[in-house]
Amino acid sequence: VQLQASGGGLVQAGGSLRLSCAASGRPFSRYSMGWFRQDPGKERDFVAAISWGGGITNYGDSVKGRFTISRDNGMNTVTLQMSNLKPEDTATYYCAASRISLYVPGTASDYDYWGQGTLVTVPS
Repeated sequence: VQLQASGGGLVQAGGSLRLSCAASGRPFSRYSMGWFRQDPGKERDFVAAISWGGGITNYGDSVKGRFTISRDNGMNTVTLQMSNLKPEDTATYYCAASRISLYVPGTASDYDYWGQGTLVTVPS
């Protein structure tokens, strides 16, 4: 499956931003979908994930209550709505697809396909 992330940009602290990930290739609904973020020189951190059908979600502790992940299997898209953004949210955000179905994976190594990343900058 091919993934294309978009929606990054510059936003002031306290603002909102919506990231989208468009999937093509294999049946989108067969994959758990996740968002990760990474600063240069650091590990890729888990942000959020959603199950095949969208009924189960999982969030990293630092974004709980501020970010919401959703998916539209008919449109082959997954969205990350980010609110109350903070300078520490600055990173390149990646969407990813996992063939795991028994749970909603929160570890980068559980994901099989990755998009190219989109940069989110929140100035301090």
